[in-house]
Amino acid sequence: MKALVTGGAGFIGSHVVDAYLTQGLDVVVVDDLSRGARANVPAKARFRQGDVRDPSAMQAVFEEEKPDLVNHHAAQIDVRKSVSDPASDAATNILASVHLLDLAVKHGVERLVYASTGGVIYGEPAVLPADEATPVRPLAPYGVSKHTVEHYLFVYRALYGLNYVVLRYGNVYGPRQSSKGEAGVVAIFCKQMLAGVTPTIYGDGKKTRDYVEVSDVARANVQALKVGDGEIFNIATAVPTTDYEVFDAVRTALGIAPFEPHYAPKRPGEVDHIYLNAEKARKQLHWQAELSFREGVKRTADWFRDRSQKSGVRSQK
Repeated sequence: MKALVTGGAGFIGSHVVDAYLTQGLDVVVVDDLSRGARANVPAKARFRQGDVRDPSAMQAVFEEEKPDLVNHHAAQIDVRKSVSDPASDAATNILASVHLLDLAVKHGVERLVYASTGGVIYGEPAVLPADEATPVRPLAPYGVSKHTVEHYLFVYRALYGLNYVVLRYGNVYGPRQSSKGEAGVVAIFCKQMLAGVTPTIYGDGKKTRDYVEVSDVARANVQALKVGDGEIFNIATAVPTTDYEVFDAVRTALGIAPFEPHYAPKRPGEVDHIYLNAEKARKQLHWQAELSFREGVKRTADWFRDRSQKSGVRSQK
C-alpha cells in the first residue's frame, strides 16, 4: 500500500511518516518546505517538493505516484495569521484541500486521513471537556477553515464514496516542533530558555490547553488507517494544562534555576480554556494517549538541548 503524506516534512507529518514506514507502507511525502525541513523526511520515504496550492503539481504527484491512501497534514496553522489574512488561510486550508479531494476521487484513493483541530474548532465551550458533539464555534478563521473541510469530506463520501477519518488534535508538542512563529509553545519555551531568553506568556498564565505528545498522535494516524470510517475523533488527553504549568514543566525539564516569565496581553483569536473528551477515540479508534505531559516535555526538552549543544548554543544551568 502506498501512502501520500502532505506536509510530511513538517513536525507532525514527519512523525506520521515514521509511523507509516514502521507499518510497512510505501510512503511519498509532498511538502513545500515553508515550515518543514528536508532533514525530517526519513530516507525510506520518497520526497517531492511541491505546494498543495499548485493544482498542476499535485495532479502530477497523483498521476505518477498513484497513492492508495492520503494523509493530509499540509496546512496554514498560524491562528494570528488567519485573523490578519483570512483569505490566504482559506486558500491553503480550504481551496487546496478541496482540490486534493478531487484528485483523490479521480485517482481512486481508498482512504483519506485529515488532520483537523480540536484546540481551536470549538471556541469557548459551555461544557468541558469538549466532545465531538460540542457545537463548533471557532473564534479564529483558522478554526473555520479546518472545520469547513470536514464538511467537504462528508459530502465527498456521500457523493463519490471517498472514505475518510477526521482527527481533531489537541495542542500537539514534541521533538521536531518548530520554535518559529505562533505555533508550538513548548518548543518556543525550550528554545528561548536554552538561549537564556525569558519567555513571554500571553495572558495571565491561567489559560488552559490539552497537550498531546506527537508520538501518541502518530499512533492515532496509524489506527485511522484501520477503523473509524467516516468518523471524527478528538485526539487529546482530557487534561487541562495552564500556560504557567507549561512554563514550569519546561523550566524543570531543562534543569534551569527558578525564574518567572514575562506577561503580555492575550492575543486575538485565542480561547481561554479548552480540553477535549477523547472517549470516542478510545472506544472506536482503539486509541488513547499514553505519555504524561511531564514525560513528553522531558523528551522534547532533551531533543532541543541536544540540538542546541550541536549548534553551539549554551543553556543556563
